[in-house]
Amino acid sequence: MSSFIIEGGHRLKGDITPQGAKNEALQVICATLLTAEEVVIENVPDILDVNNLILLLKDMGVEVKNLQPGTWSFKAEHIDLTYTKTEGFIQKNAALRGSIMLIGPLLARFGSAAVSKPGGDKIGRRRLDTHFNGIMKLGAEMSYDGANGLYCLSAEHLKGQFILLDEASVTGTANLLMAAVFAEGETIIYNAACEPYVEQLSRMLVRMGARIEGIASNRLIVHGVTKLSGCRHRLLPDMIEVGSFIGMAAMTGSELTIKNVSVQNLGIIPESFRRLGITIEQNNDDLFIPQQEGYTIESFMDGSILTVADAPWPGLTPDLLSVMLVVATKANGCVLIHQKMFESRLFFVDKLIDMGAQIILCDPHRATVIGLGDRFKLRATVMTSPDIRAGISLLIAAMSADGTSTIHNIDQIDRGYQDIDIRLNRLGANIKRIK
Repeated sequence: MSSFIIEGGHRLKGDITPQGAKNEALQVICATLLTAEEVVIENVPDILDVNNLILLLKDMGVEVKNLQPGTWSFKAEHIDLTYTKTEGFIQKNAALRGSIMLIGPLLARFGSAAVSKPGGDKIGRRRLDTHFNGIMKLGAEMSYDGANGLYCLSAEHLKGQFILLDEASVTGTANLLMAAVFAEGETIIYNAACEPYVEQLSRMLVRMGARIEGIASNRLIVHGVTKLSGCRHRLLPDMIEVGSFIGMAAMTGSELTIKNVSVQNLGIIPESFRRLGITIEQNNDDLFIPQQEGYTIESFMDGSILTVADAPWPGLTPDLLSVMLVVATKANGCVLIHQKMFESRLFFVDKLIDMGAQIILCDPHRATVIGLGDRFKLRATVMTSPDIRAGISLLIAAMSADGTSTIHNIDQIDRGYQDIDIRLNRLGANIKRIK
């Protein structure tokens, strides 16, 4: 286990470019299994979750090449399906949440798939019903191997259907989309997630030869084809990293330019931070956050306390609520943070309370933050990162705190943020990595 030692109080200054999008990378890398031809993916982040998925595909028989930093080639010409029933596959699969999206492409192309209950962040219940129910409606049969903890699916023939998803799950939509590309006839996926990453996956599949209508909407129509070819695809910048950098700049009173952010794919993220009082200026495709000594949270028009809540796209992504909660601790004013999707994601606030933050945890989904502005400075402390997003939020808190803090279990942060200590130190931070 590794740790960060963070000396707080250092301001950042300069330019930083966000990495490729982690959530998109997991989807499109799984999609390379749909063709025997070469697929090249650019702007791939060098992070643990993505690297582990690449290694898993390699173990399955995919020919994988790192053409240059951030660019990978995948050729799934020869796949060893027997490997998906081995202990090695089960262990690696269970450690990676994104591995659930192997089901769709494996079932569509080879007629069978096996996946263990995937791991990932411990942020509450993350059910798999949306994935399995949708795929079974296409004609797949499922059984559960309790001895090995494997969900086994098989289908001699997938057939298009009208499928109304019970929730707008991003990974559920991606999985079903990949399964449907080879299904006979027409598949309609209604209440589909329409995040930019699902849009990116859809456009990549179209370049490979899939026929998909309604891209970027919540109603996707897939006309089955018999074969997909190779393509070249470039990942979007990671919107969660963009939001994290906005939060860092605000908390440390820094002047920061975030380069090449793909503004049109950020949705309401910039405006949500502006409602916390943070100044954000757009210059073409860059965001500039000027140095601010303080910022004031807006109220609603009727004078009531601002509520910031997650919602399906184009609403606010739940992955940024932890960052926004930390940012609010140094603001002037109050805000209610409502994490609707995951019931354990706000439990890290006890670490912030230990640092002196004024936070009331109302229940597993809601926390009220009382920002004290200039009257308040976080105290340094020793913490442990429980998940990726809480980890980066605690790092932001430590960077603004008075004194030297320690964060253990930073492998969680490394799962989603590439060389974060090196990149921030270049801007003026003081972060040391201890093995």
